[in-house]
Amino acid sequence: MSLIVAARFTTFPAAEDAAQRLFNAGFVEEDVTLFFVNPIGQHARFRPGGDISADANAKEAPKGAEMGITIGAAVGAVVGVGIFAAFSAPLIMSLIAAGVSAYVGSLVGAMMRTREASDEETRDSGVLVAVHVSPDSQLDAARVLRDAGGAAIERATGRWQQGRWADFDPLKQPEPLNEFSEKHA
Repeated sequence: MSLIVAARFTTFPAAEDAAQRLFNAGFVEEDVTLFFVNPIGQHARFRPGGDISADANAKEAPKGAEMGITIGAAVGAVVGVGIFAAFSAPLIMSLIAAGVSAYVGSLVGAMMRTREASDEETRDSGVLVAVHVSPDSQLDAARVLRDAGGAAIERATGRWQQGRWADFDPLKQPEPLNEFSEKHA
């Protein structure tokens, strides 16, 4: 496995400038690559699109839907009985009120149990400049990337083949290079 340092840039010209700075600092062309990382959910890992087969944030939705159906049906039954008693409406109206309330309850319950977006996916989209480094040169590469305006400087191990990061996974949690993280900069 190879040691890789990478940073995100907002534009290709900014990333190309960073690459030129790396070359000026002594890094060779076959050890520097840049590529665009798509926004979260647009990595086309599955045939219909998307990154994962199921949304982890929605795994509790069925339980919420079941709870909503129960509560909605009970409320609908009470409303239906009230309509039946107050207006001498047909019994079918009570059943319709219970059914509609159960359906609305299932939707509300499912939405209530669906969590907000997860913090697990933290890799923002942008142009990534990746540098194949040695343990001795990793901090030099990170310093050049930071000085060029790079954000989210990270360290990774991966396969570097034919001048590129061959096994880059946009869904893998980045490992910040602590010496150059935004907290320490």
